Amino acid sequence: MVFSDLFFLFVFIPAFALCYLLAAGADRRWLSTESQPSLEARNMVLIVFSLVFYAWGEPVYVMLMLVSVLLNYLAGRLIDSSSDLRRRWGLVAGLVCNLAILGTFKYAGFLARQLCNIGLDVPVPQIALPIGISFFIFQSISYLVDVYRREAHAQRRFVDLLLYISMFPQLVAGPIVRYNTVAHELHHRRVSTQDVADGIYRFLIGLGKKVILANQFGEIADQFLLHGLPALTTPGAWVGVCAYTLQIFFDFSGYSDMAIGMGRCMGFHFNENFDHPYCCRTITEFWRRWHMSLGSFFRDYVYIPLGGNRRHQALNILVVWWLTGMWHGASWNFIIWGVYFGLIVMVEKYTVLRIQRWVPAPLLHVYSMFLVVVGWGIFYFDDFDRMTHFFQTAFAWDGWQADFVAQSALTDHFWLWLLGLVLCLPVYDTANRLLTLVTGDHHPTLRSSLVLVGRTVVSLLLLVVSVALLVGATNNAFIYTRF
Repeated sequence: MVFSDLFFLFVFIPAFALCYLLAAGADRRWLSTESQPSLEARNMVLIVFSLVFYAWGEPVYVMLMLVSVLLNYLAGRLIDSSSDLRRRWGLVAGLVCNLAILGTFKYAGFLARQLCNIGLDVPVPQIALPIGISFFIFQSISYLVDVYRREAHAQRRFVDLLLYISMFPQLVAGPIVRYNTVAHELHHRRVSTQDVADGIYRFLIGLGKKVILANQFGEIADQFLLHGLPALTTPGAWVGVCAYTLQIFFDFSGYSDMAIGMGRCMGFHFNENFDHPYCCRTITEFWRRWHMSLGSFFRDYVYIPLGGNRRHQALNILVVWWLTGMWHGASWNFIIWGVYFGLIVMVEKYTVLRIQRWVPAPLLHVYSMFLVVVGWGIFYFDDFDRMTHFFQTAFAWDGWQADFVAQSALTDHFWLWLLGLVLCLPVYDTANRLLTLVTGDHHPTLRSSLVLVGRTVVSLLLLVVSVALLVGATNNAFIYTRF
């Protein structure tokens, strides 16, 4: 089940909302006291629906997640003890268990194939990859480390930790929600009418990004990079990879918007995951704006503990980026992709970042976006031969012949390309500034009315168009659910 699915939109969400509202009534009537409001019933409803959501595609892996939560619960209790030795052993045991689960289900087959390639007769396990395993394993690791650092208390009840890890809005494709972000809100959160309105609007923005933009750009990308690769021309290669560049942004940022919106409706405040990354002027800046929850995870739990900027900085950067590539998948293209960006970030520290104040911003933007687009070309192909063919074609200096198919992909979808490029910009901030200019600071009622009307119109339009496009849609999966 995915968020951009008619069943999810018109069956799962209404059923969840109804049960959640009934649970809220039960909390207020029977479980709350004057001094201590209760969220017990609502939390149980959220847990049940989260498990149903995860089990919808692959029921067997619900048991894997439950076992993972149990191991982390026991490790957390051990870490929260007063003995330094027990705390260290609890952290080590918890990290080993989490990495063993991730390694077995995500990397065992890849490692076995590499051993076979060098001549060793090793059986290759055929293990299906559980959806979103990288996300909930990383959340488990953040829980253990935060408890070890005494930045949070270990959960005393198994169901509370299960709620944090299994929460369906961010379970299968992020953002990676750090334990400290929501620890207090598990049992102390309030939801206002404004929260619900903001959450629904944010959800519909994400739905529109996915269905109206990402899916359409995905069809263009597949036309050239998947189905048309054998007959690919140089113009077609660049049209295809540019379409994929926009597809992956609107697909993943759309999922993050939907997750943040649903969380907001329930009183959870997840951190932002994207900050207009394609407005960057350097690759370093790009990675501060793209998938920010993953970047901050590696910064706080890997880069800084290794020494950060204090010692072995170049080595630390390469380790983080090698892990970033591995996190995205058990395939050489992801490793190459991670090392590619790691080398660029490392070189930028001694070159571009030191002179960028004297370089025209448009030139820096062209430089960074060229490298980003090339990076997405590496990311797309998990077959090395196909990747090689793509880059040989893309950089063939004699390959710029007329290509009617590539030209048609641009002209026939002109408004799609224009809309996609515009929405990569900080449109919301610009609209807010224009609204302030129109209404001034002395007409808050007028401003609120205009915002309400604008949001209502945009929300209805996004919902209607998205549903119309979803009817009969065949390929609607989010890209990052496979990680």
